[in-house]
Amino acid sequence: MADTPQKSPETSPEKSEAKDTLRFFLKLALFVFILRSLIVTSFVIPSESMLPRLLIGDYLFVTKWNYGYSRWSFPFGLPLLPGRILGRDPARGDVVVFRSPEPDDHDVIKRVIGLPGDTIQVTNGQIILNGRPVPKQRIADFILPLTPNFGADKCGPFLDTIAGKPVCRYTQFRETLPDGKSYNVLDQGNFPEADDTGVYRVPADHVFLMGDNRDDSADSRFAPPRGMGLIPMNRLEGRAAVTFFSTDGSAEWIKPWTWVSAARWNRIGEGF
Repeated sequence: MADTPQKSPETSPEKSEAKDTLRFFLKLALFVFILRSLIVTSFVIPSESMLPRLLIGDYLFVTKWNYGYSRWSFPFGLPLLPGRILGRDPARGDVVVFRSPEPDDHDVIKRVIGLPGDTIQVTNGQIILNGRPVPKQRIADFILPLTPNFGADKCGPFLDTIAGKPVCRYTQFRETLPDGKSYNVLDQGNFPEADDTGVYRVPADHVFLMGDNRDDSADSRFAPPRGMGLIPMNRLEGRAAVTFFSTDGSAEWIKPWTWVSAARWNRIGEGF
């Protein structure tokens, strides 16, 4: 007598749904990983070193393909790539996100001032690029209202009052690089260690970076741990593209209506 074929046990609806859900989340995680590593990611401004262009509480989209890919393109610096592939040099004036050198080792945003082969010096607060002063024109003061994420403690001696409201008032200049790129910078006074430096020579595969808030930026003018020194290009993660949100720090998570009142709507959509 022939054996009766046995039916394979049917998968319960609950197990099938759990597998589908797990599969969905794995695909979603892979999609987000690829998106953030190779195409675009976000960055939130934590400090005042890039005033006046960037305020504490600005949220930016950062494009990832501009300068090629390295381990620092991936979340947590996963060592998936040796060196840098598809590498391209940034342009002077680009605002870039990069991984700072150890022991600090975190994401930072600054502006590119010098490229490989350049010589850079700061004299009386003015950049001397390849032996020529970078034009620096005095413009109207930069006025920044005090907010919960930028209080009087950050303003210091630059505290002022306009129409009865406290503000920060900074001396502001318009700086123009040799290729025509212009942007605003702040000057907080005479600080010899930042405003009068030696000559820096940018070696191959490195960049010289500075913050726009020149007297309140730990950048390539200073060696670690005080500053960043010259940054290898394989630590560049991407270029700042656009501000997609900005908050003055007054929002509370448990009060959703404050998310709207805290937003600085006029900053959304600003490019670089």
